[in-house]
Amino acid sequence: MLQEILTRHIEFIYPDRDTAALVAQICDAFALAPDTQMPRHKGGTRAAPTWSEDDSFLITYGDTILSDDKKPLQNTLAFLTEHLKGAVSGVHILPFFPFTSDDGFAVSDYDTVRPDLGDWEDIGTIGSEFRLMSDVVINHASAGHRWFQQFLEDKLPGRDFIKTATADDDLSSVIRPRPSPLLYTHETAAGDKQVWCTFGPDQVDLDFSNPDLLCEFIRLLRFYIEKGVRVFRLDAVGFLWKQPGTSCLHLQETHEIIKLMRTLVDHVPDTIWLITETNVPAHENLEYFGNSNEAHLIYNFALPPLLVHALLTGRSSYLRRWMMSTAPTPDGCTMFNFSASHDGIGLRPVEGLLPPEEINRMTETVESFGGRLTMRSYGDAEVPYEMNTTLFSALRGTVDGADDHQIDRFLASQTIMMSLEGIPAFYVQSFLAAENDTVRAEATGRNRSLNRPQWRAEEIDKKLSVGSSPMAQVFSEMRRRIAIRRQQKAFHPDATQFTLHIKPGMFGFWRLSLDRKQSLFVVTNITADMKNLSLRDMNLYADAKWVDLLSGAPVHPDDEELELAPYQSVWITNQA
Repeated sequence: MLQEILTRHIEFIYPDRDTAALVAQICDAFALAPDTQMPRHKGGTRAAPTWSEDDSFLITYGDTILSDDKKPLQNTLAFLTEHLKGAVSGVHILPFFPFTSDDGFAVSDYDTVRPDLGDWEDIGTIGSEFRLMSDVVINHASAGHRWFQQFLEDKLPGRDFIKTATADDDLSSVIRPRPSPLLYTHETAAGDKQVWCTFGPDQVDLDFSNPDLLCEFIRLLRFYIEKGVRVFRLDAVGFLWKQPGTSCLHLQETHEIIKLMRTLVDHVPDTIWLITETNVPAHENLEYFGNSNEAHLIYNFALPPLLVHALLTGRSSYLRRWMMSTAPTPDGCTMFNFSASHDGIGLRPVEGLLPPEEINRMTETVESFGGRLTMRSYGDAEVPYEMNTTLFSALRGTVDGADDHQIDRFLASQTIMMSLEGIPAFYVQSFLAAENDTVRAEATGRNRSLNRPQWRAEEIDKKLSVGSSPMAQVFSEMRRRIAIRRQQKAFHPDATQFTLHIKPGMFGFWRLSLDRKQSLFVVTNITADMKNLSLRDMNLYADAKWVDLLSGAPVHPDDEELELAPYQSVWITNQA
């Protein structure tokens, strides 16, 4: 029962604490009785996640779409219901709490919806229509949060919630995602303190060596569930636990805290998912599945840069090698696939996957299309951390320069992404074929603003009504392909996937449905030239009728080759 499992977690995380008292405190914070049993199937096994080929997510800020007659969250719901109903099943609304910086990720009040966006009723309405994902910005809080003000005044509880360091601490191995200083000096009522700031001076790190802080976040999880949230995105969770003399990244206490949260949400009758946000090299990212007892989903962070590299260079060797070397996901877990997000295209995930010269080639090309680079500290130097750009702008051309294939190249990226094992997620700016917002970036002084334009609702409606506009072309074709995808059992997140060995200039893989009845081959021409796909490279057995779902054209196994136009994708299946 719950009490027994929590006891094991607590004994590992807080070995010097009163375990029984802390277990009772956690159960009270999450409103579960200590003797709660985990919901089970008829066969007596743990309840499995309820995802399927029907599932996909929209990623958006709460104020991406504006109008004069509705609050932004109401515009978000209207966009979802009017344009994406039946296309996406879930929505990740990026931090919708009061904040002081970083476009929402410096949270100043975890219990409140920003009044300029809407209120909890708006959040609940969205959650009643779509599976709602909310950020839990767990590593740090805003310097404007009451906890930090209490820290400065030497008052409880905030006095013990903020992570500090001393001059004797060995911090030489700490891994940083930013070039800013790690520590900032603050004058408090108890004297000067060195405050730990992984992401910058306005985002003060929290100290989870204090179990009262953990209980506060557990209370928040329960509160968010009651407000309609069904997926928790644990932001920057890899940095959660700090121990001088270590990298302070991926420590065992961090993993155990995630296991504890997984235990709690698995004991709730509703289906609640945890997703960890760890923008790190691919092999480190996979550790957050644990033994099927940590995250239900992890972000497929290596995919966006590898996909962009393949489409810019016309070479799939690095993307294919990564696909072949990636282990299958554990039972009850899956990947959260995406090609673009509110942040830039991270480069840490391809450390060891792309040679430095290939990374430079890619970044230089993206910069030539108006993108920018954000750097991070690496020893005494600074190295590229992410490419800041909309995906649509990044795919304006290739390493040879801009061309006329931007829309087709972009659609190829989306088709590959939505075909992979896992659940696909589409950033709203991708649906809208957004170009880099240089005006917004200059106004904010932040590179990431390139990828965060805001839209008037009427502007979107107007552009979507003009069939020749890039937005309308991209939006309608993405919706069409998503609709086809939802009908294919071979696209179930857990369906088998194998990488194909096909001619250069193309990328492909095979999906097999869980019942082994549907075989589906996904192949994309990743170049600006015509390519001939050898049908002999695929197992198109003769006693079935084959069709390309995207074009509707039959595919005959006896044919030697199938001609693919520049950036054309095919979904060849034995079931129409």
